[in-house]
Amino acid sequence: MEELAEEAGITPRTLRFYRERGLIPPPRREGRIAWYGPQHLARLRTIAALLERGHTLNGIADLASAFESGRDVGEVLGLGEPTEEEPVRLTPEQLADHFGDQVTADNFAAALDLGYLATDGQDIVHVSRRLLDVSAALVKEGVPLSAVLAAARRVRTHTDALAELFTDLLHTHTRDEDVSRLRPLAKSVVEAELSMALDRRLRDIRGGN
Repeated sequence: MEELAEEAGITPRTLRFYRERGLIPPPRREGRIAWYGPQHLARLRTIAALLERGHTLNGIADLASAFESGRDVGEVLGLGEPTEEEPVRLTPEQLADHFGDQVTADNFAAALDLGYLATDGQDIVHVSRRLLDVSAALVKEGVPLSAVLAAARRVRTHTDALAELFTDLLHTHTRDEDVSRLRPLAKSVVEAELSMALDRRLRDIRGGN
């Protein structure tokens, strides 16, 4: 317990309090020895990140209870509506396989804040296999994970604005029941415009050299 508390940056007393509140799962016991593992550290980092975002311990306890009771991962991650994204379950070791030593407390908290990650029992859940694969590929190319997450936050701002633009357009000019059916058209426009924007940007960069 002392080793886990030190790794998580909290006191053993705080860790004991979290255990009593049911905020972390019990350790694996061998005789009188209690073994805590990476899943416990991941849960503690989740708690720290949620506290920083203004959540109360009671709210965090309710969330932990929902996870432990088998609540649907998509619902917990806010994916109640139909989505094309496939959530991915990962052990802490598998997450480290993707991002190596860049799985830091700060990066973990940033991913939680973006809604990319959540914890579910002993597993970590990533909201999107596509985003996981792209993020890991960028890190392998030498882009720091912190920079990837910072860029993702900026992308989120722009994509939210684009989604609002298209849904407003479709709500104004089509029937409400047609909005979901026409969603692929909006995606095609954004993909084509992004492709042409990248072409223009790359030409400018090459011209500047």
